[in-house]
Amino acid sequence: MKTVVVEPEFWELFPEGQINLLELRGIDNHPVDSVTEFNKLLQNAEKDAQQFITADVFSENEVVAQWRQALRKFKTKKGARSSIEALLKRISQGHQFTSINPLVDFYNSVSMKYAVPTGGEDIDQIKGAMHLGLAQGGESFWPLGAEEDAPALPGEMIYYDDEGAICRSLNWREAKRTMLTEQTQNAILVMESVNEQQAQRATAAMNELEQLTTKYFGVDATQLTLNKPEEN
Repeated sequence: MKTVVVEPEFWELFPEGQINLLELRGIDNHPVDSVTEFNKLLQNAEKDAQQFITADVFSENEVVAQWRQALRKFKTKKGARSSIEALLKRISQGHQFTSINPLVDFYNSVSMKYAVPTGGEDIDQIKGAMHLGLAQGGESFWPLGAEEDAPALPGEMIYYDDEGAICRSLNWREAKRTMLTEQTQNAILVMESVNEQQAQRATAAMNELEQLTTKYFGVDATQLTLNKPEEN
């Protein structure tokens, strides 16, 4: 598996945290099934996600409240929210998701179904190891559609490599440099949890994601679960 290093500061902030990883190599990420089939997968996931949107006030839904609390533990850009909150918000507003590419569709579907933040990166665009830890500040970050650099903040929890930030504020926003495209051949998919309840859902979600992707792409996958190292 591509080297992934979870720095001690993540476990210090989230001692019950868990990072689920899935690596896929030698895939063809161009859609083979019709877009209709992927849209149907996403629509079914939207229906499953309704169970996590029960409060009249959106911010009072348990998943949303837990991740807002988690992001308050480190410095974030104003308005930064967990990716799962963004998905649930769009569902609550009646938004219908449409296909982007197979890998993104698969991880978005399980993210919604299990209410866990999920992301993916193109391994061939990652320089050196991928780290999860607190930013020193100034790590280069070019989000999709941006016309200028938006560097990470000092003390912000980010994914990063030798070239700069890969994803800011845990799974809030992703860099264009490592995003999954139809040309992606080797990918690493990531889920984050900050408590035991979330970790159980993430494990189930990652198992389903492995089944979906290996069946579709016809390749083997490597799955890894990282928890806080035991203290000696």
